[in-house]
Amino acid sequence: MTNYTRHQEKIIKRYYDQRSEIAVQRLQELVGDLYLAQGKKRQQHWKNIVLHLQSLKVAQPTIDHLVTQDNPELVATLLQKLMGK
Repeated sequence: MTNYTRHQEKIIKRYYDQRSEIAVQRLQELVGDLYLAQGKKRQQHWKNIVLHLQSLKVAQPTIDHLVTQDNPELVATLLQKLMGK
């Protein structure tokens, strides 16, 4: 096991404490990219969105619905609800 300095331990702790905020921020960026993407790039953005939604503990049926609808506006609406919590 790697021994970290006290400073490094604090940085790691803050990262994990703010993990959900980081996921929400990344989702916001991906929604913007999804509006502009087409083809394979769009599919890759959806894969990334699914990963971040899973890390935020969004229900799998909700994620499946968003992917099948392929509508960035639905993801943006969900993000607003998540940010409201």
